Amino acid sequence: MKIKIALLLLFALLAGGFVQAAETRPRVRLETTMGAVVLELDAQAAPQTVANFLGYVREGFYDGLIFHRVIKGFMIQGGGMTPDMAPRPTRAPIPNEAANGLQNRRGSVAMARTADPHSATAQFFINTVDNPFLDHRAPNPQEWGYCVFGTVVAGMDVVAAIENAATGMRAGHGDVPQTPIVIQKALLEP
Repeated sequence: MKIKIALLLLFALLAGGFVQAAETRPRVRLETTMGAVVLELDAQAAPQTVANFLGYVREGFYDGLIFHRVIKGFMIQGGGMTPDMAPRPTRAPIPNEAANGLQNRRGSVAMARTADPHSATAQFFINTVDNPFLDHRAPNPQEWGYCVFGTVVAGMDVVAAIENAATGMRAGHGDVPQTPIVIQKALLEP
């Protein structure tokens, strides 16, 4: 009887750890026309950013959007445009959590934004090289940085293939893949 109780307690503790890990490190699978990419998000370091991103995932917002800005030796950006280069309406911008200690390194996932540090909505990018100049240095518009909120844990080969896609001008935008690279589905992994 004592062994059964001890095993039940151990199982409860382990299950609690798995639940906590799922809450603080959720994973999102991006199924693209070039293959799958799995992102592990860091809800502890960037809670508002992760909640915002997961909200868009749960709504199906990213489904059918493209990687619309691809710069070899820098990053791939998506989450805002349809294949015909029309922007998809978003919710209000979120606060920039770039001062969280996470860095824009190869494979990290960060929020895209305008010159206003607190303008990020749904667009994100995956760093294809280390980009320390994008990191937070000071709380002013020039040095606020770009909030890293996760990392690629599977599919960096797909990220590399996207990075190497032929690009050009399209609908007034530069660095657009000539053949649309579509996020067919963004799914929260169990």
